[in-house]
Amino acid sequence: MNYKFWEKKKDTKPKAKEKWWHSLLFAVIAATLIRWIFMEAFTIPTPSMEKSLLVGDYLFVSKFHYGTRTPSTPLQIPLTHQKIWLTDLPSYSDAIKLPTYRLPGISHVKNNDVVVFNWPDDKGYPTDLKTNYIKRCIGIAGDSIQIKNRAVFINGKGITPPAEMQYTYWVTTNGVVSDRIFKKYKIPNYNGEQNLQSFGDSTSGYLLSITPKLAQQLVDDHVAAKIEFLDVSDRRFNPLLFPTAKFSESWTVDNYGPLWIPKEGSKITLNAYNIQTYESTIRDYEGWKTVENKGGHLWIDGAPVSEYTFQQNYYFMMGDNRHNSQDSRFWGFVPEDHIVGKAFIIWLSLDPGENLFHKVRWNRLFDLID
Repeated sequence: MNYKFWEKKKDTKPKAKEKWWHSLLFAVIAATLIRWIFMEAFTIPTPSMEKSLLVGDYLFVSKFHYGTRTPSTPLQIPLTHQKIWLTDLPSYSDAIKLPTYRLPGISHVKNNDVVVFNWPDDKGYPTDLKTNYIKRCIGIAGDSIQIKNRAVFINGKGITPPAEMQYTYWVTTNGVVSDRIFKKYKIPNYNGEQNLQSFGDSTSGYLLSITPKLAQQLVDDHVAAKIEFLDVSDRRFNPLLFPTAKFSESWTVDNYGPLWIPKEGSKITLNAYNIQTYESTIRDYEGWKTVENKGGHLWIDGAPVSEYTFQQNYYFMMGDNRHNSQDSRFWGFVPEDHIVGKAFIIWLSLDPGENLFHKVRWNRLFDLID
């Protein structure tokens, strides 16, 4: 019984506004932890992995497969990456920078894994905030990679190409191909009239990125009068191949290497050949203050070195759309501390070229990625 009936009874129940704030804070903390430790959503923005992954595919990327990284840039707005939503304002501060560590995972990066990583060549951001890329891991640390006439060899042994791997073809037609035909054969992002072009031999047609199987089918079904494989053996198609060196001037995207991929703990004796190959990797990703090439000799932190032991593992990534992919053939190796996670499932797929009623690619929902 309340004897002090003249005193106002205190309300011990939390106010609605206070409950809303607590719920929102809990949701943000939970989502941030899940995104950091377990998985993160990712969207396919470019056709570099078609047809394995299509523009408009929404993926879940597993962080626990390879082990999540501790953040090197802790001062950032939760659930953002580089920019504050709908603005060009940075969502982070680099006033505090921490060393990066990787927590234990359930596996390691393997050959043929589809991997999300921070693009090494993105120099404008800290490592953990560099632009996210997705490619297939063709070579792991310690492998030697070589491409001969489009066939990939790892340690001298030919590998089985991805089932949906694409190349670029000159497709000669007898006029404009209707949009309906492109949709029938599941050739994305093409408009019959807009994409029709004149070829050098006074014929017309389309420059298509398609699988070899589909290329033959277009001829068999009389959609195309003729199909020719796009020959990219000419150096002018790829002036920026990695590494930029005298010995690699004849390399192309279809005839590349051989190239050894650095492995943690591996020691090399430096010479004119491998200094040209690995100088940028040692300078940009190995954590030294200064790395200089003086007259063909490597100097690290002011001292000349004749041997070098690599401090971390590296990987060689390539897109499944082999003629339409900016990958390790152009910008080099992916360091282990740039690895974000393994792409493992498509949870939604939206066709950017379709209307609202046909936007969802229902047959791709909850497809596992391999």
